[in-house]
Amino acid sequence: MTIYAAVSEISSTRLWGLDSTRRLQRQLLEISKTSHGELSAIQWLDDIGGVPEGKRILLINGNFLFENRTLSGVLTRPNTALLHPGDHSVAAAFIDSRHLPEMLAYFQGKSRDMPHGMQEIQPGDMAAFDENLRRSTTPLLEKISAQRKSRLEDLLYGNAYRGITDLVTKFVWPRPAKRMVHVCANTGITPNMVTSTGLLLVIAASYFFWKGQYGWGLLAGWLMTFLDTVDGKLARVTIKSSKFGHLFDHSIDLLHPPFWYVYWGMSLLDFQPVMGIDQGRMYWLIVVAYIIGRVVEGIFPLFGSCSIFTWRPYDAWFRLVTARRNPNLILLTLSIFIARPDWGFIAVTFWTVLTTVILVLRLFYALVIRLRQGPLTSWLSEDDVATGPNARAFAVFGATRGAYAAK
Repeated sequence: MTIYAAVSEISSTRLWGLDSTRRLQRQLLEISKTSHGELSAIQWLDDIGGVPEGKRILLINGNFLFENRTLSGVLTRPNTALLHPGDHSVAAAFIDSRHLPEMLAYFQGKSRDMPHGMQEIQPGDMAAFDENLRRSTTPLLEKISAQRKSRLEDLLYGNAYRGITDLVTKFVWPRPAKRMVHVCANTGITPNMVTSTGLLLVIAASYFFWKGQYGWGLLAGWLMTFLDTVDGKLARVTIKSSKFGHLFDHSIDLLHPPFWYVYWGMSLLDFQPVMGIDQGRMYWLIVVAYIIGRVVEGIFPLFGSCSIFTWRPYDAWFRLVTARRNPNLILLTLSIFIARPDWGFIAVTFWTVLTTVILVLRLFYALVIRLRQGPLTSWLSEDDVATGPNARAFAVFGATRGAYAAK
């Protein structure tokens, strides 16, 4: 059955360049593209009065700011009104068309009576854990006003950020990336343009590493990792995510890291074997260990409803430093500061192997727990996650807002 959606009021305040109507239209289109069942058939209405009889309608107050999880949470609960936790005003309602006149009157303050049989919920009644972005936060619902524009844009940016990621992405890039996202959003630069620039930098870094021009290579590499943060956040805050963009970005992220390390190794002309392991064997160790690590990450979700890095707090801490691109770039950069690029290559090789061994061990341990106790769930989905024994880890990994919020 098709779900119809319409806005009862419109806010004139633009957030990340989008007015409330354009933002809601893009959000609902994104929900319909990434969902199954009824949620994959959402039709936007410019005229509220054009709802066919016997249909369901999502009535939205455009003076509120939502994230996709908030809207999806309402759409899974027929005959439900979403209330703002502050003043209990109605932000959205998912209703049968026969209730539309009553609910519209209630929205507009013409009636004090909620239509009979409506369930009232708040964002806190929805699931806080978001596996896609590896964080645990209450789904966003905020009132839009010109005075709160900066704060609301901060919230949208924060909601676009993963809670669990590597230490550079989590602690170094958030603030400068937010400034760059602002520049891109205000000048019409699209996420795919940013990703394409990142691809050119991947190629440039590969060439410079191969030629032994490590300084230029690291400059290109670090700039690429920065833009890799920017493109995803830009796509989310402007709601311009696409299947092509997602595939384009993740294909680059998945394929290029081992090539960088191998090209770096190829530039070392007088390399001395370590424990009998020469350059050629190190190339194989890097590539094979990298592939195994990625395979482990792909298998782990089969054990339950979480990824390997969101299972337990240990895994979240481990994700900060596991041998992915940014931690390995730190090792390579440090080796240049001490004028020993060969040490950087050796460090990346053994760190990649060691962290992959840890991932494999975690996979087998998870399999044992799965067989004994049933499907795995993330610690971030626990009811007492913010106050219980994992409160310290939650303060770090529940979200990333502390890394960018204005002081």
